[in-house]
Amino acid sequence: MTVGVEAGADGGPDPGDVFDSACPGRAVFDHVTNRWGMLILATLHGGPLRFFELRDRIGGITEKMLSQNLRTLVRDGLVGREVRATAPPSVTYRLTPLGHGLAERLLAVVGWIRGNVPQILDAQTRHDTLQRGEAGQVTPGGGRARP
Repeated sequence: MTVGVEAGADGGPDPGDVFDSACPGRAVFDHVTNRWGMLILATLHGGPLRFFELRDRIGGITEKMLSQNLRTLVRDGLVGREVRATAPPSVTYRLTPLGHGLAERLLAVVGWIRGNVPQILDAQTRHDTLQRGEAGQVTPGGGRARP
């Protein structure tokens, strides 16, 4: 994996260089790495779901946020939307082949987090304890120590 600015085919910035603020890939990066985008893609990896099923499986997401993120992921070509002409219309969401490739990688991140939460919580506790200890220390000048 190369990190940094590389030239595109036309000599301009590489359109896939998300480290460049003008990169069009930066917007896609934001769409898939935000909390809801990741959870939607990971949830759809299990198979097609209707809107309410997605909403119910992703704790804490509002219908508005789910709707906004689904629209974005459909536009990015990561999620497909199928509407059946029933009364009321039935809408099903599924990963596209492109979305499947991404979801596989996101599931690795989700699995890593799941497997390392105890160590992360321990590190947070140690950090917070240290910070509280430093906040109470008096510096040689008579003031409080800064974190």
